[in-house]
Amino acid sequence: MPTLQSRDIGIAFDMCGCPNRCRHCWLGCGTNKKMTEAELRWAVKQFRKYVKSGENKPFVGKLSVLSWFREPDYSDNYEKLYGIEDELSDGKPARFELLSIWRLARDEKYAEWARKIGPDTCQITLFGMEETTDWFYRREGAFQDCIKATERLLDVGMKPRWQIFLTKKLIPEIANVLELVDKMRLKERVKALGGEFVEYIHLPGPDGEAGKIEYLRPTIEQVKSIPAETVKSSKKHFKSKKLWYTEDELISQILIEEDSLTNWSSYSDRLWFFVDTNWNVFSNLGSLEPWWKLGSLKTDTLENIFDNFENNKILALQVVYSDSAKRLAECFGNPCSKLIYSSKQDLLALWIDKYCKKYYTK
Repeated sequence: MPTLQSRDIGIAFDMCGCPNRCRHCWLGCGTNKKMTEAELRWAVKQFRKYVKSGENKPFVGKLSVLSWFREPDYSDNYEKLYGIEDELSDGKPARFELLSIWRLARDEKYAEWARKIGPDTCQITLFGMEETTDWFYRREGAFQDCIKATERLLDVGMKPRWQIFLTKKLIPEIANVLELVDKMRLKERVKALGGEFVEYIHLPGPDGEAGKIEYLRPTIEQVKSIPAETVKSSKKHFKSKKLWYTEDELISQILIEEDSLTNWSSYSDRLWFFVDTNWNVFSNLGSLEPWWKLGSLKTDTLENIFDNFENNKILALQVVYSDSAKRLAECFGNPCSKLIYSSKQDLLALWIDKYCKKYYTK
């Protein structure tokens, strides 16, 4: 692991669980076991007071704290939890344009509260029409919740955005989803709020729970039927000239490029650590599979947890920082495959996961 560029980090806790068990989720299917406010405060205190050996001041710089990393605001006391996050964080709690779709569909006061704390846009995820979307969420009524949540947002002056996951199940239903956009007059209604309604398609990543639905990944031929206007709006959203690449195309790139995997393992603006209900700690470099586990807040010291992260002492990081992209391609790639992926990083994530599944021992 390269030296941390910043010690400003985030810590997110699975404090209240999630109403869904989504088949595409890179965070997997956790339990709905609860954490208490006292436990949350205790855990944050451990990070605040941690001093690395050989240093004389706290290791962590600015700290962001969230009580969730699956479903925001799932608990009935969501307002209180947001206040605790605000109290414990250096700066306002991160929201990422995400809200609880489950709560939007059930709590008449929630949308108005969400509008006040911002931001004014909320992403809603669909996988197709009703039966398909419910199947992906693993919850009956999920599709209707998405529709009701969209209406609730508009009612209070917030802008919905539809993320539509592209699998073999979506392709025969995409026209119906787009008809629904027209039927609900989403473009006109968001425009009246001073914005632009965005709907975009997005391929699932291949890790976490999503590794189990690789059989639904489409080929380049199968996506030729996706409407050109949807492809165009998706490119605009991602600010990209190309939405997907075939596996054989990506393998060709990997075999002629630098052999290191380290470019794959970049995190965004801030490094986040996820703490599950069993107090296991993971980073946002990977999923919550056991080979990404850094340690436990209950049985390990933060010295050991950070040491495992910074010095690649877990299997997944050993693969990323010691192995070869070309070797993974030779072991796990299919040079004849026309399956499509969003990026080289997604395909490498799939191979890293396959390697770890093969060699991981408890």
